[in-house]
Amino acid sequence: MQHIVPPGWPRPRGYSNGIIAEGKMFFLAGVVGWNAREEFESDDLVDQFRQALLNIRAILEAGGSGPEHITRMTWYVTDMAGYRARIREFGAIYKDIIGKNFPVMACIGISALVEVRAKIEIEVTAMMP
Repeated sequence: MQHIVPPGWPRPRGYSNGIIAEGKMFFLAGVVGWNAREEFESDDLVDQFRQALLNIRAILEAGGSGPEHITRMTWYVTDMAGYRARIREFGAIYKDIIGKNFPVMACIGISALVEVRAKIEIEVTAMMP
């Protein structure tokens, strides 16, 4: 993967402006923060974020890939104020589970998700190794 930063732009923190990759693409559906039995263990946004990332990692590994191959993430968050207030926690959890791979990203505040208890849903695109 090649991370793209236009000339004169500062390197973004926690994401990339653009990525060039080639190979087989791996698309993940929106992933929420429930466990393998599709049960929410917490209604806390940060707890659900941690579980969603663990779920993403498990799906990637089941497909023969890993977090280091993620090229795009879109986060849908029902509590943007809560996200902003705890952004350092999000960063620490992200680095612990995903590592130092910073794909292109969007974080979108929304009013609700299909799963009533879900606070966050994350879509992922990765490139197969």
